[in-house]
Amino acid sequence: MRITALLFLTLCIIHPIKAEEPGKYIPDPDTSIQRKLENWQDLKFGLLMHWGAYSQWNIVESWSICPEDLSWASGGRKKGMGDDYAAYRTAYENLKTTFNPVNFNPEKWAAAAQRAGMKYVVFTTKHHDGFCMWDSKYTDYKITDAGCPFSKDPRQDVTKGIFEAFRKQGMWTGAYFSKPDWHSDYFWWKKFPPSDRNANYSITKYPEQWKLFTLFTHNQINELLTNYGKVDILWLDGGWVRKKTDEEVHETLTEIYEGSRWARNPQSQDIDMPALVKHARTLQPELLVVDRAVTGPHQNYLTPEQQIPDTILPYPWETCLTMAGSWSYVETDKYKPSDQLVETLVDIVSKGGNLLLNIGPSPLGEFAPDAYQRLDDISRWMKQNSEAIYATRPMDHFREGDRIRFTRSKDNKVRYVFLLDPPESTVQLRSLTLKKGARITALASNSNCSWKLADESVMITLPKNVQETSEYVWVLKIED
Repeated sequence: MRITALLFLTLCIIHPIKAEEPGKYIPDPDTSIQRKLENWQDLKFGLLMHWGAYSQWNIVESWSICPEDLSWASGGRKKGMGDDYAAYRTAYENLKTTFNPVNFNPEKWAAAAQRAGMKYVVFTTKHHDGFCMWDSKYTDYKITDAGCPFSKDPRQDVTKGIFEAFRKQGMWTGAYFSKPDWHSDYFWWKKFPPSDRNANYSITKYPEQWKLFTLFTHNQINELLTNYGKVDILWLDGGWVRKKTDEEVHETLTEIYEGSRWARNPQSQDIDMPALVKHARTLQPELLVVDRAVTGPHQNYLTPEQQIPDTILPYPWETCLTMAGSWSYVETDKYKPSDQLVETLVDIVSKGGNLLLNIGPSPLGEFAPDAYQRLDDISRWMKQNSEAIYATRPMDHFREGDRIRFTRSKDNKVRYVFLLDPPESTVQLRSLTLKKGARITALASNSNCSWKLADESVMITLPKNVQETSEYVWVLKIED
């Protein structure tokens, strides 16, 4: 099975990532990281938050300043700003001077996420535009700079506030960090105009400039892992910033000369990941590192973006998915219905993955009312059925037809059946075998179900009014 054969979800904004074949996953050889990864796989459900000064314009995060002819880049710019790229970029970067999220309340976010059954959070400390949501001493392009009005607020270091609030709810914390930095003069050097998402100068011709960028990157990550308490996940985005072999550089050049499209940069944009990760784990032992879309031991789990695999994948993985249509806040955005979100969680978990569900806070520092409503709806379902989600693993046959899914306990003593349609009085399952004396209960009500073998299948008789005991997805528990 190839990840390129993925079930596409109809969404507003899709950012492509490099798809990896199953054989390309390289486990981290450190057994302590493998144990931490096993624990992460038990969590199943997390919150991703894209937030920055760009939220003021109701536009795609960062990409509108990328000078590539892309629907989410130039097409994602704020309307009415004209076609002058330099003027647009200046106006975009001046968003720092008006960003003032006075209603910032991470405790409210964390409480809602915890009620919904989320077990970890990944926060965008810095996206590709380089705007830092923490008090970095290596740049003035940050929320805590005197030029940002929120710097006068005692809650100005929002990364600190978010991590503390979510830890108090018992959740793991993860730092999203963009490897490319389109504000840094070490990456998009002012000596040259940028032409795409990559470094805009020859790294081999100006190696000292790239060394400064590598040091800058290491220093900022060290800040996040030193000054912000326990961090469980370092979630690195921007997979085009990576080391390339001479052979890869040659292949890329050949593709360019043959007329290949943008994003084919022949340079090796090496930021010395081995040294970065080694030092990071002296600061945060057992830190999971997700160097997205870069094959190697520093991609501890893979992250299909806005997509759900068709089947079980042979490595740890997590679908990152928007609750609405966009990663960043858009005032008129449409949020997916609660039944679809619950079904999505079930489908992903049945295939052995985690769901990292994104909500984009507003420029005032609030979740949209619809986002809170979805979290409350998921909360009701999880209170009844979370046993079938957490610390489970996929069965060999993870589905039956289009509307039934399965999971199992790690010790194989319990199996769970997810009915994605409101059940009738009986359910027929052809892909399960049961031992004599097996007990089946409707999980939401803990009511016993009778069963019998019939026509090489299991016929389960459900309690009366079973539909009223739950909503969205109905779960049966099988104990052999």
